[in-house]
Amino acid sequence: MEIGTFKIEHGQGEFIVANEVIQATANLASGELTLRWSSGEALSGLYAEARYGLAQLRTAYYSKHLVQESKIQPIEDGFGKGLRWSFEHEELGKPTLRQHFRMYEQLPYLLTELEAESEFEWETNELTPLAAYLNDGSVAEFGDSTGPVEEIRTLFIPFDNDKWVRFASHAIPCSVQSYETTAIYRSQSRNGFVIGSVTHDSWKTGIVVEGTFAEAVGRLRVFGGAADMQTRDTLAHGALRGKSIVSPTIFVGAFADYRDGLEQYGKANAVLTPALPWEGGIPMGWNSWSAVMSKLDYEVYTHTSDFFAKELQQNGFADDSDSLYVNFDAFWNSLPEEQLKDAVRRVKGNGQKPGIYYTPFAFWGSNPDSPVEGTDGRVLYRDILIKDQAGLPLPKLDGAFPIDPTHPEAQERIKRSLDSFVELGFDYVKLDFLTHGAMEGVFHDESVRTGIQAYNIGMALVRDTLAPERVGRPFLINLSIAPLFPHGYAHSRRVSCDAFGMISDTEYMLNALTYGWWINDNLYRYNDPDHVVLYKSDNQRATTEHEGRSRLNSAVIAGTSLLLGDDYREPEAARRAKAWMTNREVMALARRGQTFKPVEGRSGSKGENVFVLHTENGVYAAAFNFDGDTGCTILASFARLGIDSSKGIVVRDLWSGQELNLEAGSGEHGNELAPAESRLLLFKQA
Repeated sequence: MEIGTFKIEHGQGEFIVANEVIQATANLASGELTLRWSSGEALSGLYAEARYGLAQLRTAYYSKHLVQESKIQPIEDGFGKGLRWSFEHEELGKPTLRQHFRMYEQLPYLLTELEAESEFEWETNELTPLAAYLNDGSVAEFGDSTGPVEEIRTLFIPFDNDKWVRFASHAIPCSVQSYETTAIYRSQSRNGFVIGSVTHDSWKTGIVVEGTFAEAVGRLRVFGGAADMQTRDTLAHGALRGKSIVSPTIFVGAFADYRDGLEQYGKANAVLTPALPWEGGIPMGWNSWSAVMSKLDYEVYTHTSDFFAKELQQNGFADDSDSLYVNFDAFWNSLPEEQLKDAVRRVKGNGQKPGIYYTPFAFWGSNPDSPVEGTDGRVLYRDILIKDQAGLPLPKLDGAFPIDPTHPEAQERIKRSLDSFVELGFDYVKLDFLTHGAMEGVFHDESVRTGIQAYNIGMALVRDTLAPERVGRPFLINLSIAPLFPHGYAHSRRVSCDAFGMISDTEYMLNALTYGWWINDNLYRYNDPDHVVLYKSDNQRATTEHEGRSRLNSAVIAGTSLLLGDDYREPEAARRAKAWMTNREVMALARRGQTFKPVEGRSGSKGENVFVLHTENGVYAAAFNFDGDTGCTILASFARLGIDSSKGIVVRDLWSGQELNLEAGSGEHGNELAPAESRLLLFKQA
């Protein structure tokens, strides 16, 4: 049987659906599934599970397994033309379990979800649409197996960017639980799998990858219902209720290069929920936090605006002043209202845009019985906090009580604040500590059962309140500490936690970019590398020139909103800004808004030190020495960079302007770097 480009075979205890890329084989006797790619990869022994009271139901334990040909449907949607079919499992007295699959012409991935349906209403806080457990380590087979044995790595992707969490790649043997997505890949060939959720309306998704033996994956488990320290939860994941309950939709793909797979995963998310569109230029400018922290006042804010207008604005840094922002961070509310209004007027008079800071889901007071501002004392914060099952507020996270995004008074509080920012003339808001609004608990709106459901409500309110059609002008929304998913509510998001000016800060931010570069322009228009300290943060010693320049280079390659973070009343901070931020070639690269991708992916919990971007102008590369005490030589392989060196190459250093001609057939380029030094290079054909 054929439907379009799909071939369907039904017989000898198997049901097979295949296109030119993927073959799915449903074993009608065991209830297990095998996925095999034409390029040689395979996932075997796959089943699904549902938590049912105290029992863990498994499709492979059911007695009846079937695929109904009459229910196979051709589909056409944002992914293209394809086929929808279901692997059904039945057992007397238990919910029917249906694994739904969507496969598309020519795509190296499919989408799957688990539906669990009972005759009566029931509830569950855990559904596992994809799992496998094989003691011999044969869950995953990779493509070309004729080459030398090489390590297999799996990615840890954090749920959010709080508490200086790090991304990581772990070599098997290991046990890793990632959040929302992961990649399982060979580090040298880069061949592997990308698996992750593409719906983020109700569930927090966990992905467990384990292997007892080197080069062997023995366990895979992708489940909706993750709630633990990494999701910042103190309660179990909320339970969904109904006769039919559906898991998150899971992307399952195999790729010659896992980096392409992660980018395709990001694009697949964007098909279902596009990034919030932004028509303006790349956000450039300044944020107050690292410069002065709690000592923020009128003088430093207006001095920065004047400094930009006089020294940088028309000299290569944000020549398009329509996207030059001067932003208040926390403690802006210590300014008297008239000073705040005058500061906004000053920034606008300098042809810039003012920005401000807000934490919509966090209450920073110590007494929950404090009145909510703007309610004349009739509403207390206790009323609008997320509760536990005993009716008590959830414990503080990062020093603040979590606010319930579903509470009408909490929503009015958010709208009052955002509307006041619009009225004051601000054009940018940095939203912080947003994971508070995604925590599991008991919500005012009883129809809301999970933290992610509540978070979607709160973030949709923010997006809609600041929508250009409502406020009459573009208003840029930036997320600071926030879950990676759900997306679609902001224009940019910090890729890491706070990053200041030391070389260790540069390495930390680049750890997030190493395994999260693909977020840029897929989930959010821009990755935010945090405030860029060229000279000195208020909480650190002064940086060396190499440290400061490396911090700037790390931001340029992030793809990127570029907000500086120095106090320009300091002469050395002003000198560096005038010397570095007027390099038109480097600033033009930053304004591309494109992220560099890592050349390697085996740095563990550290950042990789070489990144690359292929453009119509040539191939850009960045190399970093993360050692602040010792110089090093970094050898960049042209084969790993994806550069054809057969005809000779011209290498240009974007900072010095020096050019070097490399002979045809050169295999690599050496970079001798001083302590904490970095390079931005452009490779072009000779």
